[in-house]
Amino acid sequence: MSENNTDMPVEMTVGEILRNARTTGRRKREIATVSKQLCIREEFLQALEDGNYSVIPETVYILGFARNYAMELGLDPDEIVNKLKREMGLIADCDDEDEKDSVAACTVPGNDVVEKRSKKDILSYVYKFIRKNWLWFTVGIVALIAFVVSFVLFVPSVENGVDNKVEVVQLVGKSEPEYSITVRERFGTENSEAASVILQANQESWVKVEDGRGNTVFSRVLVPGDIYYVPSEGQYKATFGNAGGIDIWVNGVLAPKQGDNHVRKSGIVLSAEALMPKETVATETTVE
Repeated sequence: MSENNTDMPVEMTVGEILRNARTTGRRKREIATVSKQLCIREEFLQALEDGNYSVIPETVYILGFARNYAMELGLDPDEIVNKLKREMGLIADCDDEDEKDSVAACTVPGNDVVEKRSKKDILSYVYKFIRKNWLWFTVGIVALIAFVVSFVLFVPSVENGVDNKVEVVQLVGKSEPEYSITVRERFGTENSEAASVILQANQESWVKVEDGRGNTVFSRVLVPGDIYYVPSEGQYKATFGNAGGIDIWVNGVLAPKQGDNHVRKSGIVLSAEALMPKETVATETTVE
């Protein structure tokens, strides 16, 4: 063997790291086995290992699946997700130590033009555009003022009807909790009127909900802001891929966490009695 071998070791891709973690060591497993444990389709896990991300429909699912796959294999999920983002071109590498503090050096590709353009240039462009098209702006403003005036003066007052209708809705329907973060997307909306238990993600987390017979009624990676209304009738249990990333609201009250960040927790009973301390379980009042 030549002593002057100058070959440099090639850095492994995310797919190679995942495959290596699954197929080596004491816990060698088949993709089918991991797929059942995570409730993620085999072809999606295979796509992650092959780097064929076009198989998975959206970027948020690619990152969510990769995070949960990494946690299941005992890898650092944050490191895997950041490396995957770099491979997909979602963030740029910061190899130059002298440029790490520069906004343009470490940013999403395509945004460098916006970052470099000064606010003064943008305001100047807007001013010139408005000045050039001042007539259309004037007509639009006049039309808007006329619409507002006509709405205020000529729309008949329905004060009593509106007030009564709002009051009925507030009395009959359940009010939404004061969520910790803004709602992004709602799931299980068919259960929203009667649901006493609501799940909301404050971090990316895979969530699976099963009924009393073990049938899966909901399985999805939730991203921060997503909520799921748990059905009110029947017994349901949940599995959280990231227990600390899920807030559980019971009758509008935030329940205690079911686990720490990046900890997988299963068998969580989704009932007010199981989730809340006995003395804090909220009771519903009946409207006569």
